[in-house]
Amino acid sequence: MRPFVLSKVFLRDLVQVVVLALGIYLVASFSIQTVHVVGYSMVPTLANNDLLVASKIDYRLHAPERGDIVILQNPGQASEDFIKRVIGLPGDHVLIRDARVFINGSQLMEPYLNRPWTLTRDWPVNPSQPDGEIVPAGSYFVLGDNRDHSSDSRFFGYVSLSQIQGKAFVRFWPLTTAQLLNARPYFAH
Repeated sequence: MRPFVLSKVFLRDLVQVVVLALGIYLVASFSIQTVHVVGYSMVPTLANNDLLVASKIDYRLHAPERGDIVILQNPGQASEDFIKRVIGLPGDHVLIRDARVFINGSQLMEPYLNRPWTLTRDWPVNPSQPDGEIVPAGSYFVLGDNRDHSSDSRFFGYVSLSQIQGKAFVRFWPLTTAQLLNARPYFAH
């Protein structure tokens, strides 16, 4: 009689562990994802082959914020993902002149950029409004941190919220550069 009781308890505990593990797996797979950085468009913030953790539920709870590093569908090829930084929010006037970004007429200071950029220093070339183009409702203006080597909103236009898949919040590989991705832009006084 005793061995039957032990095996019944063991089976119950095993089922409990399996159900708990399955529950944790399901919650994790629906709420976070790992991201492999391919390319150099986010240098110096992110490097080729970095590994990140991104939240897939953040933007179900609140809208993207200026400075967020987002994973989005490549507007030209939906099967490919891009990693960019949110610069312009819905309703913002965005203007780039002489490699300086202006939002609603104020210069955006970007401490995560480590060198001046020389290509595509003006956007839009001929704005319809003197203080820049207005980001449409439900859309965002995104840029790579490596402005000279980034395919971003200067080239493919605005991205919709439905194209944004998640928010990168930590780099965990390589271990020597592991960090929270929390550098934010601010406005010049």
